[in-house]
Amino acid sequence: MLRLSALSLIAVMTLASLTGCSKSATDSLSPAGGRASGIEALRPANTPNGFWNRTRLGISGVLFVHASPDAPNVDINLGWLPAARNLAFGQNTPYRFAFSGPRRIQVNVAGTRTTVIDATPTLAPRTFYTVFAIDKVANLAPLVLVDDLTPPAAGKAHVRFVHLSPDAPAVDVAVANGGPVVFGNKSFKDATAFTPLPAGKYDLEVRLAGTNTVVLPLPGISLDAGRIYTVYAKGLVAGTGAQALGAGIIVNSPFYGFRSDDDAVKQAQGDAAVSAPSQN
Repeated sequence: MLRLSALSLIAVMTLASLTGCSKSATDSLSPAGGRASGIEALRPANTPNGFWNRTRLGISGVLFVHASPDAPNVDINLGWLPAARNLAFGQNTPYRFAFSGPRRIQVNVAGTRTTVIDATPTLAPRTFYTVFAIDKVANLAPLVLVDDLTPPAAGKAHVRFVHLSPDAPAVDVAVANGGPVVFGNKSFKDATAFTPLPAGKYDLEVRLAGTNTVVLPLPGISLDAGRIYTVYAKGLVAGTGAQALGAGIIVNSPFYGFRSDDDAVKQAQGDAAVSAPSQN
């Protein structure tokens, strides 16, 4: 009973976030504060016919993240395509592509045909979103970010940090061993903008904000040139096992995991055979 009610709450809150917290399931999902970068801005030079020549149809991307440490697993459908199957805490999907406009979203109890929500929000064209399910079951809430996927400059990667540990205080993310702060004074639910960093391998650490007290080491973070990443704090300070305080890394590069950019169009058309694999 707890499993069903918790999942229902995730589903309702996620839908509310996708519809701009409106009661209408067809309200537009609009970019906020100019942070979105259109799909057309990602088009490389001299791209052959394919995805980029079809963006006039309007294609949106939605990436789902399970970041609620004690919530049950979920199944999510975006249109006709399975967006997530048995998505567990700490897991995420790659971007799931759908034609913009009214898109049917179904959320089921993991591994069952029991639909707990069936509605049709409207996705803005040429826009990418990340939807996090956050907090503990008793206080479940969505966090929806509009993703700026402007390509990094040569030799750079783009990285943002999201604080998703509900019982952790404000933190700094810094270079290890007393190095400089990269992202400062971030509290639960705070998200930074995507920030350019030189590609390479980093030893980072999460500190109590304004101090040198390390609460979470992050060694060996590899950032590839041209890629876009989200690093997020997850779990509970008081947690153990899978719920212990830790970090997750998401690859936000929009075609990561696809055989070609044209596969995104095929996915939007409902060909589940070209669905990119889930990232764990």
